[in-house]
Amino acid sequence: MMNSTIPAIALDGLHVRRGRSRVLHGLTLSVPRGEVVGLMGPSGCGKTTLMRAVVGVQLVESGTVTVLGRPAGSADLRRRVGYVTQDASIYDDLTVRQNLDYFRAVLGAPRTDVDRVIEETDLGDNAKQLAGSLSGGERSRASLAVAMLGTPELLVLDEPTVGLDPVLRVDLWRLFHNLTAAGTSLLVSSHVMDEATRCDRLLLMREGEILADDTPAGILSSTGASDTESAFLELIGRHPRHAAKGGER
Repeated sequence: MMNSTIPAIALDGLHVRRGRSRVLHGLTLSVPRGEVVGLMGPSGCGKTTLMRAVVGVQLVESGTVTVLGRPAGSADLRRRVGYVTQDASIYDDLTVRQNLDYFRAVLGAPRTDVDRVIEETDLGDNAKQLAGSLSGGERSRASLAVAMLGTPELLVLDEPTVGLDPVLRVDLWRLFHNLTAAGTSLLVSSHVMDEATRCDRLLLMREGEILADDTPAGILSSTGASDTESAFLELIGRHPRHAAKGGER
């Protein structure tokens, strides 16, 4: 049974290094349950590395990552955490339904889950279509449908709206909030700052560090900015390590 008092994600002193470069610099934070938490920042700032650490596929140098009260990557989290990478995680030579049937069997999810996630992601008209012929938005929704099999408690979505037109982006964000209303926790990354206001909480990230962890309204209030992009630039200017670089590159 889900314990709502335990954070969806908790990081304590997380350091990640790739080769000679440190990618994440001692991150400590807690992500609450039942919210859409946006991980926002420019490309290359460490968002994907952080998400890989959360789902347990990233080698960490030091620190801890706890997910739903368990160490990240624990075997019992495989059915409790759904992960959508930037590249669609579906087979092009299978139909949408065949993809879902395959991944359902791998996960051991109920057969009824296939119809459920098709309905929830509005893929009914595409169920018999080969995945290779789907549009970008349809592929994003199909990948999300795969991640929703088994009703995971946490969904980790790496830039799921990149490259989509505004209408499709609105549709996906509506779906994200429907999922949290049903009890699922979401960590969603994006480098598009105008998506920040669609989140319940924000983690603003730059060069492997978290510059802010607050609600969108709280970040605007604390910086005196009129929009999230201006707030982000203000936070960069306040940070001693980044201020000397003259802001965003």
